[in-house]
Amino acid sequence: QVQLVESGGASVQSGGSLRLSCAASGHLGERHCMAWFRQAPGKGREGVASIDSAGNKAYADSVKDRFTISRDNANNTLYLQMDSLKPEDTAMYYCAADLRCWVPDLRAGFYTSWGQGTQVTVSS
Repeated sequence: QVQLVESGGASVQSGGSLRLSCAASGHLGERHCMAWFRQAPGKGREGVASIDSAGNKAYADSVKDRFTISRDNANNTLYLQMDSLKPEDTAMYYCAADLRCWVPDLRAGFYTSWGQGTQVTVSS
């Protein structure tokens, strides 16, 4: 089992930037994926960005060219750099991991380990 702890959420103004972090503990293995999801009040959980163990990435259309997913393998930490933030980016952001993964995946049902979430609020 992998434990995930997110941090970095905050309230910012439209156009601002934030960097989220997700610290993973436990053995991830050689073939795994990690991802960021978000959930706004009254909405379903949406895949934002995913990265596999080879560094391949996938993004939701709504965040392409604004968000960047990256990882520090030495420290088992996942990041999400969010630029040009919009009010519609307001949500709870979750980190997720799956230990048997060959390509990045943005489907929530695919992931078996989840963090508790960190809140991002963007005001206009």
